[in-house]
Amino acid sequence: MATFCMIGKYNKNSLEHASADRTREAKNLIARYQGSIKSMYALLGQSDLIMIVDLPSVEDALKVSISLTKLTGISFTTSPAVSVDDFDIFNEVGT
Repeated sequence: MATFCMIGKYNKNSLEHASADRTREAKNLIARYQGSIKSMYALLGQSDLIMIVDLPSVEDALKVSISLTKLTGISFTTSPAVSVDDFDIFNEVGT
């Protein structure tokens, strides 16, 4: 499994349709791609939502990002995430 950071931005329509039911649908969609949500937070500022998600591959992350946008109307920026401990190990190997 790989970890991805999904940062969402609401538009007027997606905000009007926010609900616990839609959140459950989004969680179920991620599960259909063999993924799991490690954490999810609403934000104040430039972005409105952040999810830390484990998914099998970059391809699955792309599919989830597109599918969630279609389902919710929220636009997502999705990026792979690496733990700082792993980053430090990779950095030491490169020197």
